[in-house]
Amino acid sequence: MAAPSARCLWRALAPRCGWVLPGLEQRLAVPAVVSPATARPYAAAAAKAAKKDAKRSRHEKGKEHKEKPLPRRRPLMSKPVDDVYLTWLYRRPSYGLEQAVGMLKRFQELDFTHPKQFVYINVFLDMALHKKKKVDPFSSGVALPHRFTDEVNKVLVFTENEQEAEAAREHGAAIVGGVELIKWILEDEIQADFYVAVPAIIPKLIPLRNKLRKKYPSTKRNSLGSDIPRMVQFFRECHEYSVEDESVIKTRIARLDMPTEHIIANLKAIVQDICTFKPSNFDPIVQRLVIRSSTSEGLLLNLDGILPQVERAEEKEQGDAADEDQQKPAQESVST
Repeated sequence: MAAPSARCLWRALAPRCGWVLPGLEQRLAVPAVVSPATARPYAAAAAKAAKKDAKRSRHEKGKEHKEKPLPRRRPLMSKPVDDVYLTWLYRRPSYGLEQAVGMLKRFQELDFTHPKQFVYINVFLDMALHKKKKVDPFSSGVALPHRFTDEVNKVLVFTENEQEAEAAREHGAAIVGGVELIKWILEDEIQADFYVAVPAIIPKLIPLRNKLRKKYPSTKRNSLGSDIPRMVQFFRECHEYSVEDESVIKTRIARLDMPTEHIIANLKAIVQDICTFKPSNFDPIVQRLVIRSSTSEGLLLNLDGILPQVERAEEKEQGDAADEDQQKPAQESVST
């Protein structure tokens, strides 16, 4: 019995007293090697637990973010009392068309700027149709009732008839020709602001469809027809505008020294032409309208009286039905 107890005492006291059994020092000097197969389950479990903790912390942070109340924004006030105020605290004022033009003229006098500077409008559009469809960006030309510049557009006429070609030249066409012009246009040797054609030559101009794109002669743009003098005169003097950034039109409409009624007439002519690009049974295409001069701030316009008054189809049908109901009693009384 003494031998086992002595051996246990030896194992307990040897590390403390510095005693080393033969061969023990060699075994202690060799580091323990853990088998990869043995360590893999523990490492996978630790990684899974860390991933679960990270996911829980993200969920808690997201929950705290959602539960955090949004800051209350102060409602905008309608009209400032003082001459100096913070613009972002008040709704942007809108002005009548005649009032806004008068303000632009007054700004020019107070700032001593050029009296013949251009007047511009920025038209913000609603291009949406039903479902996901929308109005494609477009460009157009409109004949303004009051011209404000002496510049004329460069018009090219496609025709192979000598008499039509002579009429085009007499009315101011810059370039007149037939299919021989196709090669020069494709190579950018010839360029024009507008391209006009007669119906007889249009089948031969198909190679230019991708090149000219929206300027390709068409009846929709009134650039395809037989009345060459009328087409040439219109496109030489018309005012061109186009949609930018998918839903904005920026164009000049007049000069500031023109009479107020002339500026208003030009603006209404352009707005009415813009409204033709969206069916009347949808919301108006013009959402906001801003007018400015070359050196002034932009003034938001009140759209009442500017947009064309288009009667909706539903309202028209209801009106017709009401008229029929009123006419029936009268007809019955006459028959009796």
